[in-house]
Amino acid sequence: MIVYTPLWETMKAKGFTTYTLREKHNMSSSTIQRMKKNMSVSTNTLNDLCKFLKCNLSDIAEYIEE
Repeated sequence: MIVYTPLWETMKAKGFTTYTLREKHNMSSSTIQRMKKNMSVSTNTLNDLCKFLKCNLSDIAEYIEE
């Protein structure tokens, strides 16, 4: 299962909030909710997050065996 726990830690360390993602970077609330529930998102979304946060994919998501 892919989880987004690293995303929330990276955002906190860099001073980002979900408000910042929605308002400054035009990310939809539904996409943010999907990540909060560890549901799938597009690779375009992951790419955008890496760009916004200036980080690597491993700073956003990780695979955990079920």
